[in-house]
Amino acid sequence: MEGFKDTRIVDNFYQTSSFIPMPTTLIGTLDDNFQTSFGAYSLVFPYYVGSRGYHAMLLECRNTSNTCKHILRRGKCTINFMPDDKKYFKNIVALGFPGDTPEEKRKLNKFTPVDGLLQSEDPEGKYPKILKEAFQVFECTWMRELDNAQDDVYREEYPGPYHSFNGITSKHGAHFILKIEKILLKEKYHNAIINGVNRYNFPPLPTNYGYRDSLHFFESQFSKPLCEDVPKKEVNLDSVKYAAHRADPDIQFTDDALMEIVGVPRIFLGLVLKGCVKWAKENNVNVITSKEMKIISEQRKKK
Repeated sequence: MEGFKDTRIVDNFYQTSSFIPMPTTLIGTLDDNFQTSFGAYSLVFPYYVGSRGYHAMLLECRNTSNTCKHILRRGKCTINFMPDDKKYFKNIVALGFPGDTPEEKRKLNKFTPVDGLLQSEDPEGKYPKILKEAFQVFECTWMRELDNAQDDVYREEYPGPYHSFNGITSKHGAHFILKIEKILLKEKYHNAIINGVNRYNFPPLPTNYGYRDSLHFFESQFSKPLCEDVPKKEVNLDSVKYAAHRADPDIQFTDDALMEIVGVPRIFLGLVLKGCVKWAKENNVNVITSKEMKIISEQRKKK
């Protein structure tokens, strides 16, 4: 381990004992007057990414924070991903200072709260607002039933017992598994997702490194991402044919259809073929040609 030093691991190790890249977000929650309060958070990560029928994020926060209190009571939040902007960062840091009341936070907030999609779809409901300046917003619902956290309530102190991964998880901490109800993207970046991402149409996504040296918050500015082609490996069409036959012997694939997926990594090939078979059965198709493969591909992109 030449060149490395053993570093003491202490609380908040992600910013006291190491360097970990994180997003810059403002979490919107509903206070006791059903007004939206925003707080700055970086411990926000994907949690369930597939194969469960829904998708979820993980938020980690202090269990005495306004955000924790509001999620425990209302069960809803918005995750506003903020772009790289020096003026924005200054206000985000101000909104991250602990101890301010929701009213004080609102006075500090220089961003523009607007109704989200959930509110427009359910005008009589109560939902936290989103921020107009964000480039991306997740509208979320706390999955309080996970880890039996449904009975958690806000307290000034939490003596325990604690949950393992959802709700109140330690003397000072809370974790919230947040089901993603809506993903809202500014049109430019929505089009990039739909039409193809390249290094020139990424959002200006900053990298947050947290609060360090008891004086500063650190964030690196956005630059165009590097782009590297996926290595191309020779794949024997016969092996893809064999996998296709095993997927379902009643659904046939033509060679030109299989050529459409010959470059799929082997670890994902079975999953792709099962998706094709499912589509074929739903559409009363017995033979999948390149025409059907293109239809399947287009439908997959729209999901």
